[in-house]
Amino acid sequence: MKHSLIIVAAVAAVVGGGVVYSGTQPNSWFQRQPETKKVVNIAGQASIASTAYVSQDAAISAYNKVKNAVVTVQNLQKNAAQTPDGFAGLFGQSGRQKQADDGQVETASEGSGVVYKIADGYVYIITNNHVVANSDALQVITANGDKVKATIVGTNEQKDLALIKAKTDLIKTAASFAPSSKLQSGEQVLAIGSPLGSEYATSMTSGIISSPQRQLTAEETGSSDETVIQTDAAINPGNSGGPLINLSGQVVGINSSKIAAATDGTNVEGMGFAIPSDVVEAFIQQTEK
Repeated sequence: MKHSLIIVAAVAAVVGGGVVYSGTQPNSWFQRQPETKKVVNIAGQASIASTAYVSQDAAISAYNKVKNAVVTVQNLQKNAAQTPDGFAGLFGQSGRQKQADDGQVETASEGSGVVYKIADGYVYIITNNHVVANSDALQVITANGDKVKATIVGTNEQKDLALIKAKTDLIKTAASFAPSSKLQSGEQVLAIGSPLGSEYATSMTSGIISSPQRQLTAEETGSSDETVIQTDAAINPGNSGGPLINLSGQVVGINSSKIAAATDGTNVEGMGFAIPSDVVEAFIQQTEK
């Protein structure tokens, strides 16, 4: 029996100085810890295998390669009353924040992004379209906490991708990409971003590739048929637009959404989705033409 799914975008909506999640409650997912395996050598004494922490060391190294290229993307709006969007579609948008002063903009929602290029005094950032949609202005927050104005270069609503740029010399690191076509189920990956917003910037969660090519129908996404990467790495509100990386520190996908539940009430855990890096790179090339 095929379940009807509630697929929600992973963007954090800001209300009254705090962060809320429009639509469904995010799941509390337990993080898997590296296992240590006890082995017995030929002398009969117990010892710890030297390979027990290889994955942990690789994860630390991969994170350190990318963390300074990951930013928080703030969607600034004016005259925006808080309304629930429901996040019914895969590429839904956040709720909006009520604005007291018509002449100012405030943070309506927060997502993540990753720098892919630095050129001519600008940093170029990939994020989700739903992170920047309906914005009156954009601001990015660097890994060091610096705030910089940003502008939209191009978007693709169907693919849920956006390219933005910021004029700054405060960011020195650009991420590299690896072909998503080479991903395999079981491969370890890391998700980096700002779950629940900038307060938790550059947070990392770990998991595996559950399916390198998961087909989601238009009925499930609310827009069009899409091929995405399925992962059990925790994807929470605010992770939208952040990178999914391999243990070499290369971007293999852009985190966008997760299944929160089935419409029949079935609980769902560990089902997050990312846009494949091959799709992202094609979007970049097309937008930069």
